[in-house]
Parts: sequence; C-alpha cells; structure tokens
Amino acid sequence: MDTKPAIRRYQASDEAVVVDLWSRASKLAHPFVEGEGEGERARKLREIYLREAENWVAEEAGDVIALLGLLGNEIGGLFVDPRAQGRGVGRALVEHAATLRGELRLGVFEANARARGFYGLMGFEEREHQLDEESGHPVIIMVRPAR
Repeated sequence: MDTKPAIRRYQASDEAVVVDLWSRASKLAHPFVEGEGEGERARKLREIYLREAENWVAEEAGDVIALLGLLGNEIGGLFVDPRAQGRGVGRALVEHAATLRGELRLGVFEANARARGFYGLMGFEEREHQLDEESGHPVIIMVRPAR
C-alpha cells in the first residue's frame, strides 16, 4: 500500500457502507457460520455493535474501506472490504487501537486461518479456546501485550 489510510471515528452516516463491507468481509472470512453477514447478525451489528462499541473506520480517497470496533481493550471486530485486503489497512487499524489501548485482546474463529495468521504476524498470542455461544464454533482468544 502506497499511502496509509485515513483513520477516523465511525459516524452514523457511515452505517450503510459499513454494514455492506461487513457483510461481504464476514461471508468471505466465515463461510462456516450459517447466516453470516445477514439477517439477525446484521441487525445486531446495526442496533448493538455500531452503537455500543468505540468504532473506527479507515478511508481511502474518501471511501470507507474498513471497520474496527473496540470494547475497552478488546477488538470486537475488524472487517476490511475484500477489495482492499492485503494492503495494510487492517494493520493500520490494529496499530491505531494499540496506540489507544496498549494491550489488545480479541477472539478469532479457529476455522479462520487467514485471520489467525494475520493476528499472529501482528504480535497476538493464543491464550485460550472457547465456544462462540451464538454460532457454536470454536474461538481462540488472542492477546497482544502492550509495547
């Protein structure tokens, strides 16, 4: 990626584009989760997560291309538009979150090998395994110590 994306706080006016990119990125990352990226999961994103989390977006040329949600020092979600993946956008958002919070935690689906590899490269270490109550799929809790 030639330039770093602009990172700013999420605004209510971003909702439509953020829900669309979340849906596309979620379906790509979690094909094993039934109903991912739509229906009840989309409703929860709009009505709960986008309102209750501290959300940040990355922009390129004025277009929102990624979303990161923080709940304290936990990354509740990181979603990059599939067309913008592999260009450092996710890395920039994680580093932004680390600047704000220091130590970071997150849960990643065990079956999402690509995300697990990304977080490993970003300095996260696997700490525990649990079951995602909503989907029933195994999740790995990862922690990145403050630097």
